[in-house]
Amino acid sequence: MINSLGIKKSPKDTKIVVAMSGGVDSSVVAGLMREEGYNVTGITLKLYDDLKPSSKGRQCCAGQDIIDAKRVSETLDIEHKILYYQKKFKAEVIDSFIDSYAAGETPIPCVQCNQTVKFRDLFRFAKELKADALVTGHYVLRREYNGKGAMYRAEDKNRDQSYFLFSTTQKQLDYLRFPLGFINKSETRKIANKLKLNVATKPDSQDICFVPNGDYASVIEKYRPQSFKKGDIFDLNGKKLGSHEGIINYTIGQRKGIKISSKEPLYVVAIKVKDNSIIVGPQDCLNITKLYLRNVNLLSNIENFEKNIFIKVRSTGKLLKSKAEIINNSATVEILQNEKGISPGQACVFYSKDNLGERVLGGGWIDKTVNKNLSTQLTSH
Repeated sequence: MINSLGIKKSPKDTKIVVAMSGGVDSSVVAGLMREEGYNVTGITLKLYDDLKPSSKGRQCCAGQDIIDAKRVSETLDIEHKILYYQKKFKAEVIDSFIDSYAAGETPIPCVQCNQTVKFRDLFRFAKELKADALVTGHYVLRREYNGKGAMYRAEDKNRDQSYFLFSTTQKQLDYLRFPLGFINKSETRKIANKLKLNVATKPDSQDICFVPNGDYASVIEKYRPQSFKKGDIFDLNGKKLGSHEGIINYTIGQRKGIKISSKEPLYVVAIKVKDNSIIVGPQDCLNITKLYLRNVNLLSNIENFEKNIFIKVRSTGKLLKSKAEIINNSATVEILQNEKGISPGQACVFYSKDNLGERVLGGGWIDKTVNKNLSTQLTSH
């Protein structure tokens, strides 16, 4: 028989690992798998332990979350383990985040967390336990395509998390399962209530987990205080308009906090790391026409890129018609629609559309952007 996870075993003979963050999504996944009779082991990662809690919203992988995951496991009567990955997380996610901001980029640490400690290391641990699959609470669809796992956007587009999973390898995707891909978020909470889980009404995580209250500058100041070096703010013609307290306080497209009076609104259009300066200009100077990507990961044959594709350059953004040329692990992307404020350090994720939905073809990290209203010299960093 083939069970609900697509594995040729009965559920009771199928050993699975569920990644449990302590939130409602992963808890519901564990509950659903337990109800179906699978042999479930819940794994929670402890990633940090020295930050103040957020007052705006919930964070993941903190102390309370570990307690909540343990309680859920007790309620469901499943085995639960905790993996202590603080050192790995600091080295591969937090340090990378700080390095990227110090280089004038806008990083996305959630992608790096999935790429490293979650899907790489947790994948390895699940294999060591001889589990048949690693199951997570991500809102993304996994379909079988020519005998291999293929990733598609979730049914609930408002919750779709495929943007954060572009760096998943084919080997990992063949092993991963995402039961919430077909479920609406409101239905997830109904299931949590039905299962009498203590996290049924727990709010969703809002901030980057290691950035309390969204104040990333405080984290960078803690680990890299020398990054707060004063510098100059210039207009497009090289005229000095003012000064700044450190380039890490700015991102491309930012309007608030520039503290320069002007007849028209000014936006950060370029960050010059070499001379520690910020360049501001009108909104038209945020229109990006071309992207250069590094560290490209593909989940599809290169032939699929010979026709027009779609990209997303932010998790909540729309799909943009584009063309892409892939060479080794680099890519050049021409955007065929208007899009503003794209910054180096962000992810560019490739999609195609077929009769099964919107498929993830892979993606890469934005290394440089090109704006038709700015010189190449200004847009590079």
